[in-house]
Amino acid sequence: MVHTFIADRRGSVTAEFAVGLPAVLLVLGLVIGTVQLSAERVALTALAGDLARLQARGDMGVAQARLDEHGGSPSVNRTVESGVLCIVVTSRQRTGLLSPLSVSGRGCAALSDRAASAGST
Repeated sequence: MVHTFIADRRGSVTAEFAVGLPAVLLVLGLVIGTVQLSAERVALTALAGDLARLQARGDMGVAQARLDEHGGSPSVNRTVESGVLCIVVTSRQRTGLLSPLSVSGRGCAALSDRAASAGST
């Protein structure tokens, strides 16, 4: 009788499923979160490039409108070195397992004469 109890495999599939399902869901959540982070990084890099080009030629109003189109509340950091304007746009994920992480994109553009003279006044 003890031998038949030990050899009985009923319920083992249920136990394996109960242990394996949370692990599969965790991995799936991390994969989806990573794809979202990658997509957000691409969007922020494109936004930073657009902002750098627009601001480098002096179109501040259009640049602000482009930033407003993006939505959310990304932080924008501008630096100017040797006639080149570089912009870093940083944002946090809104949802998902990786929401505590922040993502950034960077874009640079050469300052035009019009933008350089407008910035010095």
